[in-house]
Amino acid sequence: MTTFTHDDFISPFTWRYGSQEMRRIFSERHKRLLLRRIWIALAKAEAKAGLVSDEQIAELEQHAEDIDIERASQIEAEIHHDLMAEIRTYAEQCPKAGAIIHLGATSMDILDNMDAIRLKEALGIIIAGTEDLLEAYIDRMEQTKGLACMAFTHLQPAEITTVGYRLAQSAQDLVDDLERLRQTLASIKGKGMKGAVGTGASYKELVKGRGMSSMELERLVMDELGLECFDAATQIYTRKQDLGVIEALSSLCCTLYKAAADFRILQSPPIGEWSEPFGKKQVGSSAMPFKRNPINCEKVDSLTRYVSSLYMTAWQNGCTTFLERTLDDSANRRLMLPEAFLATQEALLTFTKVIRGMSIHEGGRRRMMDAYGIFSASERLLMELGKRGADRQEMHEVIREESLKAWAELQEGRPNNLRENLMGDRRILDHLSAEEIDGLLDATSYTGDAEERCELVISKARKALGRP
Repeated sequence: MTTFTHDDFISPFTWRYGSQEMRRIFSERHKRLLLRRIWIALAKAEAKAGLVSDEQIAELEQHAEDIDIERASQIEAEIHHDLMAEIRTYAEQCPKAGAIIHLGATSMDILDNMDAIRLKEALGIIIAGTEDLLEAYIDRMEQTKGLACMAFTHLQPAEITTVGYRLAQSAQDLVDDLERLRQTLASIKGKGMKGAVGTGASYKELVKGRGMSSMELERLVMDELGLECFDAATQIYTRKQDLGVIEALSSLCCTLYKAAADFRILQSPPIGEWSEPFGKKQVGSSAMPFKRNPINCEKVDSLTRYVSSLYMTAWQNGCTTFLERTLDDSANRRLMLPEAFLATQEALLTFTKVIRGMSIHEGGRRRMMDAYGIFSASERLLMELGKRGADRQEMHEVIREESLKAWAELQEGRPNNLRENLMGDRRILDHLSAEEIDGLLDATSYTGDAEERCELVISKARKALGRP
């Protein structure tokens, strides 16, 4: 049996990224267990047509878990056909039933139905991970829905939002991603049992005169597997199904990428409002002992970028398996499907830890609000001046001039003196008292409907998770 050590190239997905549960789904052993499950389902259906005996089925079931990859590899080295090697390995273990294994089938009847089962299993794990992340977002949004902070447009301080409302943007996207993933899971179909070019000719010939149609045989097999099948197929199921799966994963990864990238910006010391968890013994840099690099968010962005690159591979597979089938897709699917799921899952697991363990730094939040919040609140001052009968255009120019002066002071590292300047401006004092001006320039309450809108997202997220 082939063994691997760290003297060989081993994919990071073999041991570094993703969970053992996801790796098991795409393992060779699990694949071969599913192949045998499909052969048994086919044999059971053929038994109802009098083609297979109960004794043969019992023997197949007795050896269903006796996977022998070493023996199959020896046979494959001789015949250069992986599925036939597994068939022969299984047949050697089943002297009575070996002759009927794969009866009437072509390779992709077995392999594509196996892949459909794996897609459903893997999607189930991704959906559960997305639900966990959404739970973490709900908890954080509840805690911070009213906590004012600076918002940014064009990466420049703009107006005031709340921490919870900022999180709500990603949570809202996650709700949509979760719905798409669930729809994708519900739509997964197998090829069915349709033979070499999808017409079912071999099965029709096999059951002729036995009181069963080839389509009835197919239904029996698929019912046994708990899997729907496409009405029409070639030698394979349409590879647009894989494209739909990669699209759903890529959409989720898009959400994760933006959320992690935004987190990295907010963790940057000049802003310093958030930080991801950092262990007591964690090393941030081999050269700079003081560094606290956002390595988790960076990993999320790196992995999700990789998943997005797989979309074009899936797209090309969907349109270049010419006519009834070519092998243009075969080798890359061995890489694309497991790696897409493992990379997405690793990103999900990592970012869930980030959200659950994130720190929100009051000092950084307050520093940003003190420095830039008043510029936002000056808009509220302008609105109130208009209501008091002041000339809106004149007041806009007054506030603009004073704001530009204050901004220049900030750029030179000096305190923001906009509040004092506006409170002492006679043109404004003609309409408002100094105390009123001071109150209007308090930016902490200038958050509009942010808290209420955050609560709307929380409600929808709870509904998506089936929570009250």
